[in-house]
Amino acid sequence: MKQQGAHPEDTEGTPDASSRPDTAHEPDTGEEPDGAAGPGGAHRDVAHIDEVEGDEPLLPARVHRPSDLMRLVGGVLAVVVLLAIAAFAHGTTSGLEQDINKGTGQAPDLLIKIAGLASSIAILLVPVAFAIERLIKRDGLRIADGVLAAVLAHGVTLATDLWVARAAPDSIQDALTQPSPGDIHALTDPVHGYLAPVIAYMTAVGMSRRPRWRAVLWVVLLLDAFSMLVTGYTTPFSIILTVLIGWTVAYGTLYAVGSPNVRPTGRTLMAGLRTVGFRPVTASREEAADTAEGGDRGRRYFVTLEDGAPLDVTVVDREQQAQGFFYRAWRNLALRGFATRRSLQSLRQALEQEALLAYAAIAAGANAPKLIATSELGPDAVMLVYEHTGGRSLDSLADDEITDELLRDTWRQVKALQSRRIAHRRLVGDAILVDRSGTVILTDLRGGEIAAGDLLLRMDVSQLLVTLGLRVGAERAVTSALNVLGPDAVADCLPMLQPIALSRSTRATLRRLARERAEREREAVLEASRQSRPARAHDADDSGPVTLDKAGKKAVRAEQRAEKRAIDEALDEAREEDLLSQIRQEVLRIRPQAPVEPARLERVRPRTLISLIAGAIGAYFLLTQLTHIEFGPLISNAEWGWVAAAVLFSALSYVAAAMALLGFVPERVPFPRTVAAQVAGSFVKIVAPAAVGGVALNTRFLQRAGVRPGLAVASVGASQLFGLGCHILMLLAFGYLTGTEKTPSLSPSRTVIGGLLTVAVLVLVVTSVPFLRKFVVTRVRSLFAGVVPRMLDVLQRPQKLITGIGGMLLLTACFVMCLDASIRAFGDESTSVSLASVAVVFLAGNALGSAAPTPGGVGAVEATLTVGLIAVGLPKEVAAPAVLLFRLLTLWLPVLPGWLAFNHLTRKAAL
Repeated sequence: MKQQGAHPEDTEGTPDASSRPDTAHEPDTGEEPDGAAGPGGAHRDVAHIDEVEGDEPLLPARVHRPSDLMRLVGGVLAVVVLLAIAAFAHGTTSGLEQDINKGTGQAPDLLIKIAGLASSIAILLVPVAFAIERLIKRDGLRIADGVLAAVLAHGVTLATDLWVARAAPDSIQDALTQPSPGDIHALTDPVHGYLAPVIAYMTAVGMSRRPRWRAVLWVVLLLDAFSMLVTGYTTPFSIILTVLIGWTVAYGTLYAVGSPNVRPTGRTLMAGLRTVGFRPVTASREEAADTAEGGDRGRRYFVTLEDGAPLDVTVVDREQQAQGFFYRAWRNLALRGFATRRSLQSLRQALEQEALLAYAAIAAGANAPKLIATSELGPDAVMLVYEHTGGRSLDSLADDEITDELLRDTWRQVKALQSRRIAHRRLVGDAILVDRSGTVILTDLRGGEIAAGDLLLRMDVSQLLVTLGLRVGAERAVTSALNVLGPDAVADCLPMLQPIALSRSTRATLRRLARERAEREREAVLEASRQSRPARAHDADDSGPVTLDKAGKKAVRAEQRAEKRAIDEALDEAREEDLLSQIRQEVLRIRPQAPVEPARLERVRPRTLISLIAGAIGAYFLLTQLTHIEFGPLISNAEWGWVAAAVLFSALSYVAAAMALLGFVPERVPFPRTVAAQVAGSFVKIVAPAAVGGVALNTRFLQRAGVRPGLAVASVGASQLFGLGCHILMLLAFGYLTGTEKTPSLSPSRTVIGGLLTVAVLVLVVTSVPFLRKFVVTRVRSLFAGVVPRMLDVLQRPQKLITGIGGMLLLTACFVMCLDASIRAFGDESTSVSLASVAVVFLAGNALGSAAPTPGGVGAVEATLTVGLIAVGLPKEVAAPAVLLFRLLTLWLPVLPGWLAFNHLTRKAAL
């Protein structure tokens, strides 16, 4: 596709190359090279040759580079590590300082004086000289960035000096300072107030990226550090900290204000083509593919020449290299060693990789664009010149244009790549071109890999199956693959047929289709419910006045069962399988014994990472509290009667949990087995977040007990909804009592009032913002489609409702009494707190534990309960062991019985 119109920067008025930063190496665009004459020997007009059609609009003058952010984070971590070493490795730092002082003390005095004089002069002259050089080249913005970084670095050094002098531990102060040679009663500066700004300035203006200036910079820094160490005005750790602060502040400044945008213009592209022997006439910018992960694929141009076939040119610059950096970094961290290419890849590496893949694909016999030239476009961009292929992408083809022969030809190209162990890594619709003759051409080989392992090759097959299945359906996609690759190769890819192994754009498409399927299922259920209501109303009108005798109640229940059957049938008819399941079924028809268990591709999941971080924070908090507690005397003086009471309340909570669940299940479910399922839940919540693991286990248990899947989900949802309401009401009630127990009047506490005002503000915000209002309304409608009808069924059975609500209240009471008994086991009358305060602390901790992504709320619950008990007046010597006992009884000790109950119920097919 071509866009008409000229880029403002590629027509008249384009600034000279010297006015743009870092363009010293750009090809000269001022005159036409020799031999660039047109037909008849007449030279074409240079302005016409340099015209670029459809180029992108003016780009922002500054860009925020992810590499600067990563260097900022690295610098902050380095500072933290340095201070940690100084704080905890005092012996090592002292020994290091003594060794350095002993070595530098043998240096000749003349050398010391020369080094000190030279460094003092150079530390001021070098930045000024570089500033003059940049101003001559009209690059004053870099100088402004450097000055800003220097000012910020100076402020950071002053703050660090103040912190070390007044608040830092003595070990850090000893590592960063020493008695001043001029005044033994004074200490040297922890951070050098002049050196850190100079380092920040030099880094921000880009001196480190220029070889000559970088050499001068290192010589000046080494001379200054040597002279300061020898004369005793600093320490080694002070020098390192100074360099790190200057370096970190510089990259933080660059990321905050942005770096100058040096993306090459259209004229630069035309001049670059002439330097490699082409004579371009016009170039038109192709429309960028609207994909979620194609932002770093480069800008593409269609170039016509004075003589010869047209060209396809791809331009890649540093800004496009940076796009998708965080996504690639996460994929490389989360997945095993085959995730994506390097997160930070240089332009030279990108150029070499794409060229290598292009040559390797053609050598393998696959149809791929032929690379005929490569070149750099200045220091910040490269171009790759291909023979023009033409054609349209698979995404742009109409459905009737995708024939079976085209599908087979696509698989033949992939087979050719795989015969030479080449993985494409991005077989999506816009990477598959079809020329005018119907030949398939594979493009976008830049992210591929040579000498690929079996895993990557199978991922390519699964990706292409899904890509083709989205266009032609699972049956045709699998049939074409079987005809070319054979049943074994296709069956081997089934373990890779999972969303995490697919491209980002494909996953987004599958999620969109899943939402559409869910919407259709929901509409089918609502339509069935609407259609059944007029029939029931008509029957009621024909039968005359409704009597509440036994026969009438049976008729009402029969009508309700008929409505449920109609809804279930409508749901079964509307239920659709996703594309991945359809592909698996098509393959299993040919190879029933094919492996279908998904392969483990993830190294670490986001939930696991969050769990580790939250657990580490909770463990650190608990350890800081426990280090000041003497457990020996505490345990010996513990009241074991209260410990036994806490054990009893903990055991009783499983009976209460079973009552809370069965109260919202109209069907008959054995009570003892339900209690066993709640015990099994104590094992499940160790390996999953509490709110997620319990819901999944109870839903599965009810389904195995004979409750239909939709009704089982609705029952658990109704139980959770009632539980949430009871939890909020009890938290407000006990909070009110806590606020009034020390006052003669019954006025609520400020905390309760503040909480109510916060809830009111949130409700107003949600109702006033259209996006949030639509989100809430959609979720509420889904809730009323399933959970609320189930709740109405329960309301017609008062004994069930009493059982459910009573079980919830009893469950909360058991946990509150268990926590209170744990407190009394380690405290006495002087350290006791009211039961209302204990209830508020437990309810707040339980709410946070349910929201925390850690299994069982580990870390979050302990920290919240401990802080809450201390806040209500309990000494930390009692609060910490009481919380540990409470969590031991309610979380850790039930794990073994829960595991036994889980295995027992599994063997009995109850889970």
